[in-house]
Amino acid sequence: MTGGKRYRRVAAVGLVVGLVLAALPSLSASAQDRDERGLFTGSIGSFRLFGGGPPAPPVPVSKDDWSGESGGSGHPLMQADAIRAAAANFANCLAGYWPDAARRGVARATFETATRDLTPDLKIMDLMDAQPEFTKALWDYLDMLVSDARIKRGREILAANKPTFDAVEKAYGVDRHVVAAIWGIESNYSTAIGERAVLRSVATLACVGRRQGYFKEEFLATLEILNRGDVAPDRLKGSWAGAFGPTQFMPTAFKRYAVDFDGDGRRDVVDSVPDLVASTANNLKVDGWKAGETWGYEVVVPQGFDYLLADSARPMTLREWEHRGLRRANGKAFPRPADKAYLFVPAGARGPAFLMLNNFRVIMKYNPAEAYALAIGHLADRLRGDPSLVGAWPRDERVLTSAERYELQQLLIGLGFDIGGEPNGRINARTRNALKRYQLAAGLVPDGFATAGLLERLRAGGIARR
Repeated sequence: MTGGKRYRRVAAVGLVVGLVLAALPSLSASAQDRDERGLFTGSIGSFRLFGGGPPAPPVPVSKDDWSGESGGSGHPLMQADAIRAAAANFANCLAGYWPDAARRGVARATFETATRDLTPDLKIMDLMDAQPEFTKALWDYLDMLVSDARIKRGREILAANKPTFDAVEKAYGVDRHVVAAIWGIESNYSTAIGERAVLRSVATLACVGRRQGYFKEEFLATLEILNRGDVAPDRLKGSWAGAFGPTQFMPTAFKRYAVDFDGDGRRDVVDSVPDLVASTANNLKVDGWKAGETWGYEVVVPQGFDYLLADSARPMTLREWEHRGLRRANGKAFPRPADKAYLFVPAGARGPAFLMLNNFRVIMKYNPAEAYALAIGHLADRLRGDPSLVGAWPRDERVLTSAERYELQQLLIGLGFDIGGEPNGRINARTRNALKRYQLAAGLVPDGFATAGLLERLRAGGIARR
C-alpha cells in the first residue's frame, strides 16, 4: 500500500471493513467516528508558529476525549508520555513544516491562517492504535453494504446524473456502475462523509504518533488544497485520518487524481458531482482500469478441485480455468477466454468462488482489501441490473476472534508450517497457504479457510509438516 490509499478506507465503510478484518485476507482496521469536541483549552498564538517566543507549555487534555492510555501497538511514539510530549510540542512541530509548505507554493498567509488556532485532536490516537475484536463475517459485510436500499439509491443517483456519468465514462473508459458503487460504499452516497476537520486530523497525525512521516505529506497536501481554493475550508471534513469527499480522497491522492470536470477552475470532489465522479474515474484509469472489461466472475468449482490453485499469485487464462472444470455461475460463457484471472474462495470450498480479473486488482489499489473490492464489484453488478450471487455462504461458520486467530498461527508454527512472520492475529495469504499445507497433510480439502473446527483440530495435536 502506498500514498493515500492506505488511509482512504477510514471513510464510513472503514468501520465495516474493520469488522471483517481478521476473517479475511489483506484487510486492515480503520474507523470513522463522529467529530468530538476540542481536547484542549486555550489557543496557540501564531508567534510561536514562526519561531518567536518560548516553547508551548503542556496542553491540558480532557479526560472525556483521549483515553490518556498508551496505544495497543506498543510503538514507542504511541506511549502515553510520548503522546503528551508531542502534544505539548504541537505548535513548534507545525512551525517546522513552514519551509516545506513554502517550497510547495503555499502562501505564508494561508499557512498562518490555517495553523494559527490549530490544536491536536488526541482522540485520534485511540482510534489509530485500537485493537478491537472483529467478529463480522464476509457474508454479513456484503449483506450490509450491498443492500436493497443501497442498490435502489445508487440507481437513482445514476439516473439523476446520467449526463455526467455519460461524459465521464466516455472520457475515462471506467464503468459508471463501479464509480457509483465506490460512492455508495465509501459514504452511502454522501450521507456519511465524516465530520472531522481534515486539516486538524492530518496536522495531529503529522506531529503526534507513529505515522508522522506519512502524515507530514498529507498535511502539506492539505495546505496546498486550501491554498489553491479547490475546496472551501469549512467543507474539508472527513475521517479521522483525513479522507474526505463522497468517494474519500486522501489529500495526496487528491493531488494525483482530482480533476476539474465542470470547468469552474476548482477541483471540488466534495460538492461538485462532475468533479467527484470524474476524479474517481481518473483514479481508476491511472491505476490501470481496462475499459470495457468487468472485475470478475462468480464461478462454480467442480468436485475434487485442487484448491491449492486458489492463490492470487497463480493467475491463469479463463480458458485454462475452464479446462480445469470451472464454469460461470450464471451458465454464460466467458466473453474473453484469453483474459487472465486468479481464483478467490473467501469462505473456502463451502462458499462462493470467484475468478478475479485485472480490474479487480485495480479496485484493490483504491482500497487494498479483497472484501472491499468484492463488495464494490458486486454492488456495481447489482446497480447494472444483474442478480445476486448464486453460491451460498457457510453462514453456520463462526468467525474466529483475534485471540483465536493468533493461537491458530502459533499452532501452525509449532507444527513447522511457515506463516511468513510472527503471529499477529491476521489471516493473510501466507497464513492461508500454511493452513492449506496443514489441511493437505491432514487429508482435508486445502482451501485455507480458518474455521473453529480447524482450530480445534490443531489444538488436539495436528500433523507435523511433511
